[in-house]
Amino acid sequence: MSENTNQDFKGLPSNAYTELKEGEEYVPVMSPDKTYPEVSTYSVLWGLLMAILFSAAAAYLGLKIGQVFEAAIPIAIIAVGLSAATKRKNSLGENVIIQSIGASSGAIVAGAIFTIPALYILNLDAEFYKIFLASLFGGILGILFLIPFRKYFVKDMHGKYPFPEATATTEILVAGEKGGNQAVVLIFSGIIGGLYDFIIATFGWWSEVFTTRVFGWGQQLAEKSKIVFKINVGAAVMGLGYIVGLKYAAIIAAGSFVSWYVIIPIFAYVGDGLTTAFGANVTMMLKDMSPEQIFSNYVRHIGIGGIAMAGIIGIIRSSKVISTAFSLAAKEVMGVKHAVEDKIRTHRDIAMKYIALGILGTTLLIFLFFLLGVVNTWLYALVGLLIVLIIAFLFTTVAATAIAIVGTNPVSGMTLMTLIISSIILVSVGLSGTSGMIAALIIGGVVCTALSMSGAFITDLKIGYWLGSSPYKQERWKFLGTLFSAATVGYVIIILNQTY
Repeated sequence: MSENTNQDFKGLPSNAYTELKEGEEYVPVMSPDKTYPEVSTYSVLWGLLMAILFSAAAAYLGLKIGQVFEAAIPIAIIAVGLSAATKRKNSLGENVIIQSIGASSGAIVAGAIFTIPALYILNLDAEFYKIFLASLFGGILGILFLIPFRKYFVKDMHGKYPFPEATATTEILVAGEKGGNQAVVLIFSGIIGGLYDFIIATFGWWSEVFTTRVFGWGQQLAEKSKIVFKINVGAAVMGLGYIVGLKYAAIIAAGSFVSWYVIIPIFAYVGDGLTTAFGANVTMMLKDMSPEQIFSNYVRHIGIGGIAMAGIIGIIRSSKVISTAFSLAAKEVMGVKHAVEDKIRTHRDIAMKYIALGILGTTLLIFLFFLLGVVNTWLYALVGLLIVLIIAFLFTTVAATAIAIVGTNPVSGMTLMTLIISSIILVSVGLSGTSGMIAALIIGGVVCTALSMSGAFITDLKIGYWLGSSPYKQERWKFLGTLFSAATVGYVIIILNQTY
């Protein structure tokens, strides 16, 4: 084994984004036959600092505007800037670790803010330890459930999934390592995108969302026929469309077209004949609603149901992958190893026996958390645990697939489905009222964080696969990033609740 000198860095191979031909192998940027600086005091400390800072920032913005930004890209930019400022050589492997540890922030925040704030809204108990442990255990569970599927998503499906966020992050890290013209292009692209969004947000020269309501005929069309055309022209959305490609962008657009130009007009047509309002917490007559209100009150829920059904279909279609992962895991636990891949640095995961022990240990800790801190009854704690394990495991592949295809995890929809399922089950076993609401939200928080982490971590692992990082090192240190992010999120949510 030898140290890489990085003198002839050429960037990503030509087959990085294309399907491999029969017999063709993908050779990453950092050769599997060499060792590179990856885990060091520098990379770990900066990764943890990024996890803390971005957890706090993402929690604040998420609670303020209801959206969580993905931290992988800005952290990669900062990591590249740090290595350039400190003139650190051969820093690609370290930058991957910084990005992987730091990106725990976005996953943990996304899992927490969709459920935990409801405890405050309902004036229920939301102590720090509940927020912290729900986020921590969910994050750990998401990591452990995903690792057996790493090979399938990042290696077997190479070139078949676009991995938009992983692609952008990888290009940033490669440009930073390569320097020269490629780094200049990246910098200018970022400046142009930043100025574009800055002009929209600060000066309002044009709207980020173009709508036909700006025209008189468009306003009349919206009021009479409930049809309105909207398009987001923000830099991030346009960039995402470019990375995803025409095929998947068309699929996403098709869903919007069906929602706004088929389902909403149908609701409006049916609503003309109704004399009473219908729907949960809906007081306005359907015929008096705007297209946006119809979407929020009805069509959005259809979308959530669609996500749930897509998840079920995804689970069925992934059954072979799941069974294969189970089979390989069982063989490894029993001592049957894959000698060739075990010797290749870029193919090694944490040993499956440790994954199995980790899942068992986390399962026990979640049970004790539910028993001693949430429901205080063996039966309810066991039911809650089963809900968490079953839903989190089954939808792990769904979350990872969503991230791999469109770069967005439908975790909010899956969380709502979890809340509905858990509420029905908990009521059926006799747990209702305040205790039932707390239990359902905590269960939802654990599941939401697990699925969020599964989706986010597959991005990290794909980045590592393209660049040639050691996956077992990414996996080990992801747990530490999860710990710091969970603690930060719990503290920030409490502070924001007390302040606002």
